[in-house]
Formats: sequence, structure tokens, C-alpha cells
Amino acid sequence: MRIVLSLLFASALLPAAESVHEFTLASIEGKPASLQAYKGKVVLFVNVASRCGYTPQYKGLEATYRKFKDKGFVIVGVPANNFGGQEPGTNEEIQTFCKRNFDVTFPMMAKVSVKGDDITPLYSYLTSQTGREIQWNFTKILVDRGGKVIQRFEPNVDPESAELLASIERALRE
Repeated sequence: MRIVLSLLFASALLPAAESVHEFTLASIEGKPASLQAYKGKVVLFVNVASRCGYTPQYKGLEATYRKFKDKGFVIVGVPANNFGGQEPGTNEEIQTFCKRNFDVTFPMMAKVSVKGDDITPLYSYLTSQTGREIQWNFTKILVDRGGKVIQRFEPNVDPESAELLASIERALRE
């Protein structure tokens, strides 16, 4: 009990993250991937799943990535199995699926939890910034060049929609 209270007290004293650049995930290959690498880029984080009704959005995500990647934009795919067991595969299976079916070239991270008691710290930060937890696969969170959350797009917003493309273009100009 004393150790738990000490840990809770110590964590309360830690400063809150100020940007996504303070986090590290594992790449889909299992290597540490510091989000510091995206400093100066506009980033779209997307929690993805291979067996979801929104899975065809990978095609639009890849098209959007290719359209803007040379202008300082990156999409980061974050597989999660939080909703309906729609991402049951291993990281290797997810990577093979994405490459084979959608020729995904944007960075993919290792599977994490984006909701609940085991939420990964990055998504804890992202959801605290947007004011609500992730509700389903393919939620998109746009982050500016400084690592601050700009806007959240729910799963039904197509990656090539005028609304999302305009937000990306605006962020790239700033």
C-alpha cells in the first residue's frame, strides 16, 4: 500500500507532457520510435484495425500521405485491438496485411491500447487534449509542427474528405 501511494504521489509530481514529441512508441518492427523525429512536421495519428468496416480507409490514408509527405506531413498508423477484436493479428501480420492490400508506406507502430486501463501514454495525452476517449477504429487526430493537437476527426470522416484535406493544408501553411 505504501509503495502504491508513493508511486501515485510521485507521478502526480511529474510534469504533464506538452507535446507528442515527448513520447516514444515501438515501430511495427519492434524498434523504439521517438516521436521527436516528427518535430517540425504535421502529423495525423490514426488508430487502425485490419478487420473493421473502416479498414478500406487505408487506401485514402496512403493517398493523403503521398500527396503531402514532401511538404512536411506524415501519417502515423497505430494498430489497436480495443474495438470488437478487429485487430487480432501480430505486428508482423498487420504489416504484411497493410503492405499487401493497401501498399502502405506511411509509418506504422506496434499494436497498443488506445482506450481503457492499459491505454498507451501517447493516447492518454491525445485524448486529454481532445477532451474525450477514442470511440472506434480510424479516429484521426491532427497535430501541428510543434506537436500540439489541432483537430480530431471521427472514423466516418474519409481521409480524402475536403474537411480533412483543408485542415492538413492549413496546418502545413502555419
